[in-house]
Amino acid sequence: MQLYKNQSLKIYNSLSGEKELFKPVHEGNVGMYVCGPTVYSNVHLGNVRTFMSFDMIFRYLLHLGYKVRYVRNITDVGHIVDDVDDGEDKIAKKARVEQLEPMEIVQRYTVDFHEVLSHFNFLPPSIEPTATGHIIEQIEIVQQIMAKGFAYESNGSVYFDVVKFNENHHYGKLSGRNIEEMMANTRDTEGQTDKRNPQDFALWKKAEPEHIMRWPSPWGVGFPGWHLECTAMSTKYLGETFDIHGGGMDLKFPHHECEIAQNEACTGHSPVNYWMHANMLTLNGKKMSKSTGNNILPNEIYNGGSPFLSKAFSPNVARFFMMQAHYRSILDFTNDGIVAAEKGFNRLMDGLEVLKGLQASSTSSLNISQWRNQCYDAMNDDFNTPILIANLFEGIRFVNLVNDQKETLTAEDLQLLSDTLHTFTFDVLGIKNEKAEANNSEKLEGVIALLIEMRLEARANKNFVLSDQIRDQLAALGIQLKDGKDGTTFSIN
Repeated sequence: MQLYKNQSLKIYNSLSGEKELFKPVHEGNVGMYVCGPTVYSNVHLGNVRTFMSFDMIFRYLLHLGYKVRYVRNITDVGHIVDDVDDGEDKIAKKARVEQLEPMEIVQRYTVDFHEVLSHFNFLPPSIEPTATGHIIEQIEIVQQIMAKGFAYESNGSVYFDVVKFNENHHYGKLSGRNIEEMMANTRDTEGQTDKRNPQDFALWKKAEPEHIMRWPSPWGVGFPGWHLECTAMSTKYLGETFDIHGGGMDLKFPHHECEIAQNEACTGHSPVNYWMHANMLTLNGKKMSKSTGNNILPNEIYNGGSPFLSKAFSPNVARFFMMQAHYRSILDFTNDGIVAAEKGFNRLMDGLEVLKGLQASSTSSLNISQWRNQCYDAMNDDFNTPILIANLFEGIRFVNLVNDQKETLTAEDLQLLSDTLHTFTFDVLGIKNEKAEANNSEKLEGVIALLIEMRLEARANKNFVLSDQIRDQLAALGIQLKDGKDGTTFSIN
C-alpha cells in the first residue's frame, strides 16, 4: 500500500539546518545508509539509541509503502578511533592485547552487536557490508580522487588535499567549520610530517611492520583510512546520489564531512540529499564513560546487573523509554525515567488488551479519523515519536471511555482505532507484543506436553520407533527432551 503518496513527510536535514519535504531520488524507493559499529568492544547503550532511531525511521518508511534499501556497515578495520592511539586502529590494538587474530575480535563483537539489537527488536538492514570486504572499491576511489587532483601520495600513504579541494568546494559545510578550525581539529596524528597541510586526512595509510591488518595497493602495503569505507559502500549499493545518510551526532565532523569531500572530489556533486544525525544518550545527567564508571551496558538493563538501576527492565520498556524522546534531542537515561516509562508502557499494553473486548455501537461519538491523522502528522514532522506516543495514549483514553460506556464507536471506527494503535505501537515504534508472545509460548508448551505424553504412552506400549521419532523430530526443531527420575523435561534452544 503506497501510503507515501498521501503523506507529506518532512525530514530535518543537517546540511541545510531545516526541515525539508522528503522527495526520494527514485519515486517509491528509498536508499538509506547508516554508519554502523566499529566492532572492537561490546556495543554501548548510546550506540543502541542511535541505531534504534534509524530502525524506527526504517520502519516508518516501510509502513508508508516505500521500497527501502537500508545499508548499515560493519567497520572491521583500519581507522584511528582516538588521536591518543597514535595511529593504531582499535581492532588491531585489541587483537594484540588479547593475542588473537583481528578477525576473531571482529567476529566476537559483531555477534554481540547482533544479539543486543535482537533483544531490542531491531529489523535487520537490507545489506550489512564490511570494510574488509570492500578494499578493492576503496583503492579504486583513492585512484579516482588522485586522478582528479585532490589527493597526493607521501611516503606510502595517500592524503586528501583539503586546501586544494576547498578552492572550488566548501569543506566544512555540514559541520559549519572553516579551514582555520580544521587546523586544530585533525583526527589523524600519525605521519603528520608526510602531510602538506595538517588538516588533510588519510585515504590510505602505509602499514608499519607491527601493523597487523594490511593489504597491497599501488602505493605499497597499507590499510584504508576510516572515512573511505563509507564512501565506497554507500555509493556501491545506493548510487552516486542517494536519499538518506545517518549516524550519530559525533560523526558529523570529521567523518561525514570527509565523506562529502571524497564523494564530491570523485563525482563533482553532493552524494546525499538528506543528512540525519541522532543525538547522544547521557546517564544521570552526565556523559557516559567507561573510565569514570558512569556507564551502563545494554544487557545490564534486562539482566538487572547495573548499580544505576533499581531492578531489571525488559528491552521493550527500554525501547519505549527511548522512543519517548525525539531522535535529535539529548536523552538522559535515569532510573526514575525508565520506571516511569515502564508504567506508561504497561498502561499502553493494558489498554490494547481492553480494546479486544470493546463492543461496537450504531454511531460514533469520537472522531477516530482525525485522531489517526494526528498520528501521521507527528511522524511526518521529522519522525516525532514523543508526539506520536502522546497520541497513542489519547487513543487508549478513547478505549477506556468506550469501555466505560461514556463514548461510542461503530464497528468500522473500532477497527480503525485498533489498526492504528497496533500499527504505530508494534510496526513503527518496534515494540514487541509481549502478551501475544506469552500466549504463544503457553500454547507451545501445551503442544510439547502433549507430545511428551504421547511419547511416554508409546514407550509403555514398547513402540520405541514412535517414541524415538517424537524425540528426534522435536530435537530437529531445537526442542531437547531430557528423561529423569522425576519424569521428562524439555528445553528450547
